[in-house]
Formats: sequence, structure tokens, C-alpha cells
Amino acid sequence: MISPACKRYLDQAQLFGIKLGLDNMRAMLSSLGQPEKNFPSIHVAGTNGKGSVSAMLERIFRLNGFKTGLYTSPHLVEVRERIRLNGRMIPEKTFCHLLLDIKKREKKLKRTGEVSGSLTFFEILTLCAFDYFNQEAVDLAVLEVGMGGRFDATNVVIPEVSVITSISYDHQQYLGKTISTIAAEKAGIIKRGVPCLAGVQNQTALGVIKKKCQEMGSPLIEVFGEGRKLTYKQIKDGYVFTYVTPVATYRFKPSLPGLHQGENAAIAIAAAEVMQNIGYQLSKDRLLEALETVVWPGRLEIISRTPLVILDGGHNEDGARAISDYIKENVAQPVILVFAIMKDKEVKKVGSRLFPLATRIILTRPSLARAALPEDIARQLPEFSPKFFLEEDVASALRLALTLSEGKIPVIVAGSLYLVGEAKKFFCGSGVSQSLAYL
Repeated sequence: MISPACKRYLDQAQLFGIKLGLDNMRAMLSSLGQPEKNFPSIHVAGTNGKGSVSAMLERIFRLNGFKTGLYTSPHLVEVRERIRLNGRMIPEKTFCHLLLDIKKREKKLKRTGEVSGSLTFFEILTLCAFDYFNQEAVDLAVLEVGMGGRFDATNVVIPEVSVITSISYDHQQYLGKTISTIAAEKAGIIKRGVPCLAGVQNQTALGVIKKKCQEMGSPLIEVFGEGRKLTYKQIKDGYVFTYVTPVATYRFKPSLPGLHQGENAAIAIAAAEVMQNIGYQLSKDRLLEALETVVWPGRLEIISRTPLVILDGGHNEDGARAISDYIKENVAQPVILVFAIMKDKEVKKVGSRLFPLATRIILTRPSLARAALPEDIARQLPEFSPKFFLEEDVASALRLALTLSEGKIPVIVAGSLYLVGEAKKFFCGSGVSQSLAYL
């Protein structure tokens, strides 16, 4: 684990919550010598799928011999999961050294007025990732946007390609209450002249992206547009997909389960083709191998088979729909559902997708101030009250689920990545499980 001094710095930063804006980032990056300008990157935004697409892209380039950086959020078990070099978490000693250097620079710049207020948790980690990738001289960094795009701390890079995976309702209090306003925020990652790849299928959102690309003189590649087609065939243990582009046909069975992961894989393939067009040498065989071996924890992750226990961090309506579709097609019903969600999410919409699948629903909360209270969730969805059990902490909720399962009934743990993180600690102990090693 990281040192107490580093942990205190991060814990204090979490008190400042979310603050959108780039002035403090730019001042800090200038102090660090502009590390974000010293490595090429792929910038990935979107409501759903951006983490999976980022993991797929990182593995595609790593298997093709590139030295890769990967920056994602949130973490599940340990904060160092967010920053990876060639698939491995940043070493503890290096992480703490970089954090303490950032702390020292922040203190100095606050005195001179170049940094206002305090850096947020996400800003600190983004600075740490950029500095680390620069020092390690990565060939390519894949950078996942934290929230939105326009004012996200990552939006200081000029990437090789900007990727927008999907757009639906989430974080409305920060990004706006309509699809158009949310799309405009995410389209804020589009840079002048830089290709933009869009897996977006909502036509209203796609229209906003097209307009932004025109304004910025950025070529737009639509993953599911003209000349491109994704089809699939269901087999016993999943799906085989075929993605046809103007230059090639790709047939693959993703290692990540769920129909939606075929769409995510198509986005990764299309982004890889864009990178090939600008000079990156990629083997098709290695690309397909990456899609069929990538690991991305907390997304329909099977943590146990007796009983079957599946973890998924889907926390909005589209994410819940993907979980629901997967359960209906692949899991014997009924199931036991362990559910928790943040209070700022659309509790009724997410619950309405998942609760009908379960014979028993255990409502709980991670140890986080933002988490909705079990009784508040129950109050919003009273029609399911006969199924409810309320547990104040995740560990007791999971113990109850396993007892009720009797080793037979499948257990689904869903609604929040924070819930999934605590569930992984429960099932795997205090150490990071092998599934997080990205080997």
C-alpha cells in the first residue's frame, strides 16, 4: 500500500469533490515541464464503454510491441489501478514520489496565485499519470476521460485521435439535462484537425458531434456509419462478431462478455485503423488476439462459479440495460441481486431495469458519502418492496446473498463500480486479485 503521507494527500483532495475546469491543470503542467506534450495519446470519452474501449486499445498496441500507458477511472480496489505501464500498475514507490512532488509544486503555485483553491483528487492523479508516462517515454498512452470532456482534467492533450464511444444520460448535474448538452460537453475533446471517431448511435448526439467536427476541421469517422457493419452470431458461450470496414473484415469473439462488448470492440478496431492510417504498424492477428484476451474487471465479471457470482458496475440506464440483456440470455433465472447506487444517479431507471430479474434484492451502500441509503432506494421503488432486504454495509449484504443462494441461485452484484470494488475486496481479500494484473 502507499505511504501514509501520500494517502493523506489523496484523502484530503477527495474532500474537494468535483471541480470542472483546466486552469489549475495548465499551471501545474507548466511547472512539470509540459509532460502531456511529450507522448502521443488516444483520448477516449463517452457515457458507457469508454473504459472497455480504452482497455482494448491499450492491449492492441501492447501486443503489437508498443510501450503503453493506460489511464482510467475509477479504481476498484487500489488507486494505483488507474495508472498502468505495459499493463502493470504504477509501482508504489514511484507513485508516492510523483504525488509528493505534485504536492510540493501545488503548495508553491498556490502561494503565487497560479493555482486557485486546491487540486482535486482526479486532477492530482491525472498529473501523476502524465508525469509518469513522460518519464517512462511511452510509445502511446490511452487516456480515459473522467467526466464529460470539455472541462475534464485530461482535456489538455492533443491526441492522435479523439474517441467518443456513446452518449446517454449520466452526470446531468454537471453535463446538462438533454442529450444535446451532454453531447456538446463530450464533443469538447475534439481538437482542431485531429480525427474524431464516434461510436455514437443516438442521432441527436451524433448531429452535435458532426457540427463540432465541421467547426474544428476534424475528420469524422462513424464506427457504424456507411461502409461499416457489425453483425453477430450467438453461440453456446457468448457471441461471435463480424465487423466490416472499408479496408478489412474482422471476425472475433471478445473475452469481455455481453452483446455491448461487440460494439465496444468495433470502436477499438475502427480507432486502430485510424492509427494505422497515420503511420502506426499494427498486425491484424495481434489486434484480434487483443480483443479475445483483454481483461477489464467489474464489467460482467464472473468472480465465482459455485454459486455463480457476477459483478458489474453499470450505474446508468444504458448500463443496466446491458446487464439485464446479458442475464436474460445467459444466466438461469431468477437471481439474487445485491444493489447499491450513488444518490446522484437515476435510481428509479436503473432499478427498474434490474429489479424485475431478481427474486430477492439486497439493498446496501458502499462506504462513501455519495452512496444512496438502502431505505432511500427502497422508497423510490416501492413496487418491489416484497423482495427487499436492507443491509447497511456491502460485506453483510454479500454474506446474506450467499446464504440465500445456498450455493445454487446466481448472485448479481450491480449498480455502482464502488459497490463492485468493495465486493472484490470481500471475495479476493485485501490484495489485488489476479484479474487486476492485466497479464
